[in-house]
Amino acid sequence: MKIALMADSSSGITQKEAEELGVFIAPVPVYIDNELFYEDLTITQEKYYEKLKSDANVSTSQPNPEAVSEMWEKLLQDYEAIIYVPISSGLSQTGHILAKVAENNEKFNGKVFVVDNHRVSITQRQSVIDALNMAKEGKTAKEIYEWLMETSMKSSIYIMVDTLKYLKKSGRLTAAAAAVGTLLKIKPVLQIQGEKLDQYAKVRKVSDAKTTIIKAIKNDLETRFKDLVDEGRMVVAVAHTDNPEEAEKFKAEMIAAFPNVEFVCIRPLSLSVASHIGPKALAAGCAIKYKK
Repeated sequence: MKIALMADSSSGITQKEAEELGVFIAPVPVYIDNELFYEDLTITQEKYYEKLKSDANVSTSQPNPEAVSEMWEKLLQDYEAIIYVPISSGLSQTGHILAKVAENNEKFNGKVFVVDNHRVSITQRQSVIDALNMAKEGKTAKEIYEWLMETSMKSSIYIMVDTLKYLKKSGRLTAAAAAVGTLLKIKPVLQIQGEKLDQYAKVRKVSDAKTTIIKAIKNDLETRFKDLVDEGRMVVAVAHTDNPEEAEKFKAEMIAAFPNVEFVCIRPLSLSVASHIGPKALAAGCAIKYKK
């Protein structure tokens, strides 16, 4: 069965990497002073952060369902089925909308499988890699869809936010809380446990944030994911917003902290996440991986 694997750019998979992997990426729309751009196609991460730091009116949305549907139609000319892995439904309703499109359109019904496996960024990317490996092994689209759904909650992400400015601008933090936090030089550590972005801890230094994140992931791997670790079925990864040098240092710390767990990648967080948390953020996560 010839299966196309597709995700949105919230996965952190660039167009170049997608081409190398043989998968397809729907770009996230980006608005800068009301002008429309598309992540990794008509705007780079560097240009985006330049505009973000200059206090331009910057926002993102999710891929337009009509544009995604057009991609599906083109892919179905060459493929028998499509697995589409969008950003978590806890962060966007796009997946639910596209699932309805696939279900209610006879061109897509039974051919396009929209997976709500509650992922974003490095864990969403892992879902795509797993689906790709399963397809290469000869699994059907339905089998891949079912496995991704069954394992949807077997991941964690923890994110250090360097400044509260962008959480305030996005409406996820009150102005008063942001003012107090800035005065006290607080760097919140947020978490994504399959759904929404929630507060996990408060620290004041980057080093403390990294220690907090490593301890949190260690706890996950030693408790709810212990059996998967023992079976060699967990991976860890690092992500960042405009912070590549610190991310490389964090990678070394993660590898040292988890020598028996596979480290898979460092990736920039997508612009859809960066717009809420701003530059210089650091993140790490763990996720199940498919193993034959």
